[in-house]
Amino acid sequence: MDEQIVKALLKKAIGYTYDEVQEEYTVTENGDSILTKKKIVKKYCPPDSAALKTYLELSPEKSYTDMSDEELEQEKIRLLDELKKQDDKKKATTKKQKSKDGESRL
Repeated sequence: MDEQIVKALLKKAIGYTYDEVQEEYTVTENGDSILTKKKIVKKYCPPDSAALKTYLELSPEKSYTDMSDEELEQEKIRLLDELKKQDDKKKATTKKQKSKDGESRL
């Protein structure tokens, strides 16, 4: 399996944040369109269980069908820990951004 596809599946399986560019244009009297507003918004894509299942099936690591109940439980805990770390990281980034926004207003 292509490593890039496996990485993309894992990313979707555990969730991720991305920047979305939103642009607004105005049409002038000449018919030209001019960019009047542009903003970048942070978006969050939540974990996807179907992607996780596919990742586990295609992963070069041990297949979940070959895992014992104990191994599955350990993998579940590991993935939940990974999700928590990413969530904490997201909250810290958001908190930093809010504090920067507050400082810039002073």
